[in-house]
Amino acid sequence: MAKIGTRSTTDLLIHIGIIISLIAVLFLAFFFLWLPFTTNHGKTITVPDLSRMTTAELADFLDDHDLRFEVSDCTYVAGAEPLTVQSQYPKPGIKVKEGRKIYISITTPNPPMISMPKLVDQTYVSANYALTSNGLRLGKLKYVPDLAQGTVLKQIYNGQEILPGTPIAKGSMIDLIVGDGLGNTTFAVPNVVGMPLDEAKIYLKGANLQVGTILPVEDPEKEVGTVVRQNPAAKPGATIRVGDIVDLWIVGPVENDDSQ
Repeated sequence: MAKIGTRSTTDLLIHIGIIISLIAVLFLAFFFLWLPFTTNHGKTITVPDLSRMTTAELADFLDDHDLRFEVSDCTYVAGAEPLTVQSQYPKPGIKVKEGRKIYISITTPNPPMISMPKLVDQTYVSANYALTSNGLRLGKLKYVPDLAQGTVLKQIYNGQEILPGTPIAKGSMIDLIVGDGLGNTTFAVPNVVGMPLDEAKIYLKGANLQVGTILPVEDPEKEVGTVVRQNPAAKPGATIRVGDIVDLWIVGPVENDDSQ
């Protein structure tokens, strides 16, 4: 067995220095030569954009780029071509090492069945949100005379009313019938000419009519605030529909009234 002679303190320090130097060389060689070589350190690939590629194209394409893929999720997307890439991770443009696995989500050819939500009696805004959140689409929007303004009266699928809870394919289009705020009931136009404005407003609202524009006129023979004209006029045979608007002309200036 070889022995290191240390005849003096100087020899000992020299030998210790040699040992430390050898350890440092081995340490640097491990981290900067051997480790990078075995892990392909510094060799990176830019992740390509795989969107809308078919699964049949992916294997050869990624193999040419020294990458692999794995399907992590399948989802139905209305209008999208089946079996194509919908999303990927890592995202396009990211630098990765050779052989990295790309996780993809692909579109399925058949939509899943879901339960039709209840849209009737909801506002149009709420119904539209419910359609979107359930993976359904808004089709035709039809307004019909009804006092429930902006409220869904019927939900239609393929021309037929569809009940809540009915199985339906995700992505289906639903038509909505919505009230326009006006009723179908008609009656004779009430006559408010000659009434004070406040009394005329109460009378019209009691008849389920809306007070429209109030315009000022000059008439020295009438008391200020008196209704002297209305549109539509209360002529014999004239009718009006529930929820319709009646414009009024009054004597004197018009005051702003938020309660109209």
